[in-house]
Amino acid sequence: MPSRIGLFPVAAGRGNQTMLYRAFQAMDDLFAPLRLSAAIGRDVQTRLMGSLGQTPWLRRWGALNQLLLSGRMTFGRPDYQIREVLSGNAMVPVREVVALDRPFGNLLHFAKEEGLVPQPKVLVVAPLSGHYSTLLRNTVETLLRDHDVYITDWKTARDVPVSAGTFGFDEYIDYIIDFLRELGPRSHVLAVCQPCVPTLAAVALMAQDKDPCQPRTMTLMGGPVDTRVAPTVVNQLATGYSYEWFKNNLIQTVPEPWDGHGRRVYPGFLQLTAFMGMNMGRHIEQFRRLYQALADAEEAEAAKITEFYEEYFAVLDMTEEFYLETIDKVFQRALLAKGELEHRGRRIDCGAIQRTALLTVEGERDDICAVGQTAAAHLLCTGLRPHLKRHHLQPGVGHYGVFSGSKWERQIYPQVRNLVLAMS
Repeated sequence: MPSRIGLFPVAAGRGNQTMLYRAFQAMDDLFAPLRLSAAIGRDVQTRLMGSLGQTPWLRRWGALNQLLLSGRMTFGRPDYQIREVLSGNAMVPVREVVALDRPFGNLLHFAKEEGLVPQPKVLVVAPLSGHYSTLLRNTVETLLRDHDVYITDWKTARDVPVSAGTFGFDEYIDYIIDFLRELGPRSHVLAVCQPCVPTLAAVALMAQDKDPCQPRTMTLMGGPVDTRVAPTVVNQLATGYSYEWFKNNLIQTVPEPWDGHGRRVYPGFLQLTAFMGMNMGRHIEQFRRLYQALADAEEAEAAKITEFYEEYFAVLDMTEEFYLETIDKVFQRALLAKGELEHRGRRIDCGAIQRTALLTVEGERDDICAVGQTAAAHLLCTGLRPHLKRHHLQPGVGHYGVFSGSKWERQIYPQVRNLVLAMS
């Protein structure tokens, strides 16, 4: 997705295409002793609290150490941490199984124990926008109550050798189609944010081919189907710079020793820097709240904030071709919304979709994908009869509230579950 990167002095230009990578690594190494000191201090504080009790000064010291440890970007994929779920009236163990292993992303299956009543298969298409698919942990965990869930588990391009080839917008669509075919007939698909466009395109192509594995339902949540509708700051920034500017200033070449050395990417740390800058005041306030919660021994509140930033600061790199093609096709030219998007030279016709029921979900306060951008999918799917189209506008939530949190679980998820149940 595009970002507010133009407001920060991070443009490297063409002079040294590995400069930012090496500079970031040098900065990370520079702060390593400080993080080590904070880790040691936290361990000492824990031991002292065991003998002296939770004195106010010890809690404040521990809070400061935790802040230093929580503010670091990481590059490895976090754990999904889904070990069991409430399915029916019992807690059921869950294990992760790689159903398909591809160079740029796996089809990951959250398999429940055998012998249970079969449940509808749902493919969750996660964003490829600077964070790992674990960002949808709460989405998956909620869906697992009543469904057999799979997810697109994207890999960071920094670790993919150049010999694996390219990964652009067409390949993204190919992955979705291949994954849906792996799930088989009568499956369902749910896309969150950026992948709403390639998911809609993939389902349209399967419909055009009369593919028996085209999904029974398609849920699009907070996605930029038509960015011309009520443009947000993100949309304006994407159109405020030329394609060449993005290519010349934001793309870096992965240096050694990473496996993907030589591959050109949009680094995840640039994406995160951009998103942080868009809401810096909010993030500063969150860290202030984290310090206060730790100092006041409010463990539940502190854990909630810490867990969020552990996920938020885990970043991945996108391939040059996917990032730039997304900027061009989705955010600058809105090709799908205009009926002009092509896949490998073939025009995509959303009007061909006749068997896949459509549900669109938007958040009233979404400042990334504004109200109306996702609902635009209904205007494109002209072949669907009215009873196969549904739209849900959720009051009181922003972008993340559409797929995570209490309102997702209690108000939005029932809409998804009921549609899947009706079409299964």
